[in-house]
Amino acid sequence: MISAYGIAEVIAAEHAHAGELESGVLMERASTGLASEILRMLAGSVVGTRVVIAVGSGNNGGDALFAGSLLARRGMRVDAIGTTSAVHQAGLAAMRRAGGRFTVWNAAGSRALVDDADVIIDGLVGIGATGALRGAAAEIVLILNEARGIRVAVDLPSGVDADTGQVFGAAFDADLTVTFGVFKPGHLIAPGKALAGEVRLIDIGIAGALGEPAVRAMRQGDVAVVTPGPGFDDHKYRRGVVGVAAGSDDYPGAALLCVGAALRGHAGMVQYLDRAEGIARMVVAQYPEAVASPRMDAPRVTAWVCGPGFVPGDRDHDAVEACLRTSVPVVLDAGALAMLADSVRLQDLLRERGAVTILTPHDGEFARLGGVVEGVGRLGAALAMARQRDVVVVLKGPGTVIAAPDGTCFVDVEGGPVLATAGSGDVLSGIIGALLAQSQARGDIRGVSDAARFAAAGCWLHGRAGNLAGEEGQPVTASSLIDSLGRAMTTRD
Repeated sequence: MISAYGIAEVIAAEHAHAGELESGVLMERASTGLASEILRMLAGSVVGTRVVIAVGSGNNGGDALFAGSLLARRGMRVDAIGTTSAVHQAGLAAMRRAGGRFTVWNAAGSRALVDDADVIIDGLVGIGATGALRGAAAEIVLILNEARGIRVAVDLPSGVDADTGQVFGAAFDADLTVTFGVFKPGHLIAPGKALAGEVRLIDIGIAGALGEPAVRAMRQGDVAVVTPGPGFDDHKYRRGVVGVAAGSDDYPGAALLCVGAALRGHAGMVQYLDRAEGIARMVVAQYPEAVASPRMDAPRVTAWVCGPGFVPGDRDHDAVEACLRTSVPVVLDAGALAMLADSVRLQDLLRERGAVTILTPHDGEFARLGGVVEGVGRLGAALAMARQRDVVVVLKGPGTVIAAPDGTCFVDVEGGPVLATAGSGDVLSGIIGALLAQSQARGDIRGVSDAARFAAAGCWLHGRAGNLAGEEGQPVTASSLIDSLGRAMTTRD
């Protein structure tokens, strides 16, 4: 599991090591780790390698300057460019003693240095910076991003908000980010994640002073724990039964995609809600192992997926209402979310539910439900809605975020742009529904944090299926996601 910590938590942990902070031990560990990662990246002889370090006035610049001194001692040609002459003085002195040079930013002369550099180090602002870059820092970043050299960010790319991943203007576009102590949310959450490049973590000795992470990201091993597969004494009902209410005359394929994904998601059985005879026949013809039934009160169903392919109208509205009246976990997706946004009655039923509900909106559906990303970022917005509506929110998009009302949060780092294809969301809802049905049957859902964990695992599997379907460059469709889902559930890193 990757755990990322908010900046207030990181600063508190550093202050818990006040002696090491004041003596410069933490900075020494950080700068040594930074220099080591750059040397590892370059490999071979580094003598004569041209390094440009862009620094501001804070400790982030100090880390970069001390690292520059270590690189200069290895025979590299190091030039530091400051936004001001008032940079970290001890770091500057160390770099100069090692043979490095320092100038204050000027557009003409500094650009020539940047253009010739083999390695560019961004030490402009630290993790405590908020808002858009200003003044010389904003100018420098634009020049750095045009350079041909390898771009390395110190702790976090300048211009990325460490707590939210938001970018408010110019931001450094890194090939490599070397971060210290712990991951920060901005490394994992879009759009910051895309600007961080590869992220390498340096242990500086503060982990023991940390509390709860702000957000987590699952790895394959974490997903394997929550998707163990059938036990030796399992039967289909102990593996969970997914009820699927999906598809319409306009979008019959949504039912096929959702049912197919649920079947591949390790559930013991899928029961399709027979609301339209033609669609039910299609589902059973495609998947004869699925059972079609008109019953919403089916006693064996342990989780419902409701909404893929739904359109406005009494028939689909009644299905959403019936799902919300059940006492098992429910995943609301697509058309069900549009109906929820427009119906006070459905909103009242949602509030009154005793079981877990998971909403899976994309950005447009999220806004229609009243979600506001501006100012707080995707994770903060998802968490606000989760608390307001007492649901688990899966806000889909680049770096899907998952938030529960108790504060449990995940971000998916496995999925990529290949998932941006029609029907992909129908597949995701089927996967999450299958995992919920299994966990409910096993008695593993004890609260919203468990539901969020299973939703995060579903997002990871969805992303891994996309990566497998798209290997060797072939185009990815929603159907190919289903075809790859079995491999996604059995692959081991």
